[in-house]
Amino acid sequence: MTKWVLWIGLLLASSAHALTAEQALAIARGETDARIEALGQAVAEGDDKTAAYLQALADEAVKIKDAQLFVLRDDKVTDPVTGVALNLPDDVEDVMLNNRLRGELDTALAAMRLFSTDVQQRLQSAQALLKEPQAAQRALVEKALAAENDPAVRAVLQQALAAVDLSSPEAAQRRAAAQVLAASAQPDVLLLLNQQLAQEEDVSVKSALKIAIEQVKRGLQLGENLGTLFTGLSLGSILLLVALGLAITYGLMGVINMAHGELMMIGAYATYVVQGLFRSHLPGLFDYYLLAALPVAFAASALVGALMERTILKHLYGRPLETLLATWGISLILMQTVRSLFGAQNVGVENPSWMSGSIQLMSNLQLPWNRVLIIGFAAAVLLGMSLLIAKTRLGLFVRGVTQNRPMASCMGINTARIDTYAFALGSGIAGLAGCALSQIGNVGPDLGQNYIVDAFMVVVLGGVGQLAGTVYAALGLGLVNKLLEGWTGAVLAKIAVLVFIIVFIQKRPQGIFAMKGRSAEA
Repeated sequence: MTKWVLWIGLLLASSAHALTAEQALAIARGETDARIEALGQAVAEGDDKTAAYLQALADEAVKIKDAQLFVLRDDKVTDPVTGVALNLPDDVEDVMLNNRLRGELDTALAAMRLFSTDVQQRLQSAQALLKEPQAAQRALVEKALAAENDPAVRAVLQQALAAVDLSSPEAAQRRAAAQVLAASAQPDVLLLLNQQLAQEEDVSVKSALKIAIEQVKRGLQLGENLGTLFTGLSLGSILLLVALGLAITYGLMGVINMAHGELMMIGAYATYVVQGLFRSHLPGLFDYYLLAALPVAFAASALVGALMERTILKHLYGRPLETLLATWGISLILMQTVRSLFGAQNVGVENPSWMSGSIQLMSNLQLPWNRVLIIGFAAAVLLGMSLLIAKTRLGLFVRGVTQNRPMASCMGINTARIDTYAFALGSGIAGLAGCALSQIGNVGPDLGQNYIVDAFMVVVLGGVGQLAGTVYAALGLGLVNKLLEGWTGAVLAKIAVLVFIIVFIQKRPQGIFAMKGRSAEA
C-alpha cells in the first residue's frame, strides 16, 4: 500500500518517459516488494510502451533468459523496450507472478487507462477502481475527476472516490461516502457497503450504511425482476419452438408422437454435422454455418418424420394409444442409432461470433445474444407457420383434412399425401427447435427427453389444434416457472406447474382455446 502512495504521487506530477531496460527487468524478476517499487516507478514515468509491456505481463506473454526479456504476441517475438524483433531461445523461462503482483498489475493498468483518450477505456478503468478501492488511489481519482468531461465516466469516478472514502478514518467522510453510494445500483457497491457495515463501529455511519444498502437493493431489484422476466420469456420461446411441431402432429393430426423429442435431437445433430463440415472445409465462413444448418436440420427431421408416417403411423390413425406405443419404440431406436453413430457422450456445438456475448442493459442485467436471437427466431417460425396454415393451399388442405377427413376426400383432396406433408412439416419444425437448442446447451442422445413432457403440457394446456393457445401456454408456462423458481426452487416450481395444469384440465378439458367447428361438436 505504501508503494502505491509513492508511485501514484509520481504519476500525478511527472511527464511521460519511455520505459527503460532496467525498469522492465526489475519488474520481471527479484523480490516482490522490489518489483512493485519498480512497477510504480515505471508507471509514474510511463507511456504507451509501458502500458503494452504491463499488459503483456498480465497476459503471461513475457519470457526471460538471463537479462533479456522477450514478448510473444501474434507469433512474433520482440524486445519490450526497443520493439526489435528477436529469436526466441529454447531455454527461456516464464516470468513468475504471484497473486499480489497480479493485483498490482491490474490496478496499475487501470490507473494508466484513466487518462486515456478513449472514453470506453476510461470508463472501464474507473469501474475497475470502483471494484477494488484503495486509499492510495484518492489523489489519482480526484485528478481524473477534475479532468473528465464525459458524464458517464464522471459518475463512476464520483462513486469510485466515495468508495475510497468509505474506509476513511473520519466518520463524517464515511457517512458522506455512504450517502453518495446509495444512488448507485451496482452489485459491487452493495458488496462494499455490506463489508463496511460489518466492521463499522460509529452508530451514525452504521445508520447511513443501512439506508444506503436498502436504496441500492431497491435499485437492483428492477434489474433482477427484468432478468427473471427475460429468463421466463427465453424458456417460453424454447417451449414454443418445441411445441409448435407437436401442435401439428398431435394437435391437428391426433398422433401422440413420443418420438417428437428425438426429431428435435436429429435437428441438433444435423447442426453439429454442418458445423464440422464448415470447420473442416470452409473455416473462413464458419460464422455462417448456422444459416446453412437451419435448412439442413429442417430437412433431416422432416425426412425422418415423413418416413415414420408413411411406413408406420398411416396404419394407426384413430388409435392414439397404439401411436403412443409405436412412436415410443421409434424414439428408442432413434436414440440408439445416434449413440452408435456419434457416441453416448454429449457433443459441443459452438456459437457463431455474432451469437456470442451479451447486451449490458443495467449493472445487474445482461441479455445473452444467443437467447435474444432464439426469441426472435421462435417468433419468426411462429409467423411463418401461421401464414402457412392460414394462407397457403397446403394449409387449407391440412385444415380441411383435420376438420372433416371424409368430406375433404370427397372434394378430391389426397388425404394420405396431406397427412405425410403435415407430419413432415411438424417434424421439420422440431428439427428447427433442435437447431436452436444446440446454441444454448450440449447436444446428446437424450436431448429430446428433457422437453417432450413440457411440450405435451403446452399443447394440451393451449387447446388441441389451436396455435394461438400453444403460444399463450408456452410463454405462460415459461414465465410462471421462472417466477416460481425464485420463491420455491426449481423442483417445487416444476411440481407446482404440473399441479396447476392437472387442476386446469380437470376444470377445462378443452384447454385455453377450444377447437371450433364440426369436429368439436361431434
